Amino acid sequence: MNTDLPFSPGLILTLIIVVIGILIIAKGLVIVRQSEVMVIERLGSFNRLLESGINIIIPFIEQPRAITMVRYRKMGEDYHPITSSEVRIDRRETVMDFPGQPVVTTDNVTVNINGALYYQIIDPKRAVYEVENMSQAVEVLAKTTLRSVVGKMELDKLFESRAEVNNEIQAAMEEAASKWGVKISRVEVQDIAMPEEVESAMRLQMAAERKRRATVTEAEGEKSAAIAMAQGQRESAILNAQGDKESAILRAQGEQESIKLVLNAIGDSDEHKRTVVGYLLGQSYIKGLPNMAKNGERVFVPYESSALLGSMGMFREMAGSPEDAVSRHLRSSDNQSGLRGGIVGGGGSAS
Repeated sequence: MNTDLPFSPGLILTLIIVVIGILIIAKGLVIVRQSEVMVIERLGSFNRLLESGINIIIPFIEQPRAITMVRYRKMGEDYHPITSSEVRIDRRETVMDFPGQPVVTTDNVTVNINGALYYQIIDPKRAVYEVENMSQAVEVLAKTTLRSVVGKMELDKLFESRAEVNNEIQAAMEEAASKWGVKISRVEVQDIAMPEEVESAMRLQMAAERKRRATVTEAEGEKSAAIAMAQGQRESAILNAQGDKESAILRAQGEQESIKLVLNAIGDSDEHKRTVVGYLLGQSYIKGLPNMAKNGERVFVPYESSALLGSMGMFREMAGSPEDAVSRHLRSSDNQSGLRGGIVGGGGSAS
């Protein structure tokens, strides 16, 4: 009995071949994204690198070689490592935020330093074949270099020289990382944690230093103020002395002119000169009597003062007063020169 099959054996074989071809094409067609690269091995040996774009490989004969990457994920206060095997190697700059490491400084202080490492895979072939776990190797190298660099510094120097620490770590890692096809872009020291007793001591030291600076600043201010005040008093005393000097000179010149006018008015004989001098002395003495009586109820007039007062009386009997004599002399001079009479020595103008 013959039965007709819905498909002939040739059609079935053709369909099988087509399906296998589609699978081969799908398996062999590889699309690589921008900034990524794949390492292709042919029968276990390195063959080529697949750059970004559409690439074709031979299935089952050519296979991409995976690279092992370790990344940290922060959960709360702890960092948990996550290991992954990736066939697509990222050429972009990558940051590795590894957990804090205990480091002992030269002054025997243990600090916990948390750092971040920025690196970039330059040669994917070396990153796959020259080291077993590239990311772990870079991490361990960064930690050991950090301990070596920080271990040469004191704690105070460490806080002041973070940029210097970063540069030294980067320079020390570049040679070793270049063998793995990795470029170390930069290293950043993020946080430095100290023991509580060390932190408390540093706070006390900082407060004492600020207090010392405030005291020094206050003392310098008081010193400047005292110097400025002394200079002001010195300049004031000099100005006052100059003023007194000029005032005394002007008074002496005024008295000299007054005496000359009086002598010109009454005559310049020796007797008249003695009379004028006695009168002036007596006048000065009389002006000083109120000051002598301020501190007591009685004033004792010395014997010599009677001679002065007698000279004043004689002068008034002879010429009226020095002021009157001066007024008459000036009036006679005005009549000759046509000028108006004035006041000399505090006396009133003659009418």
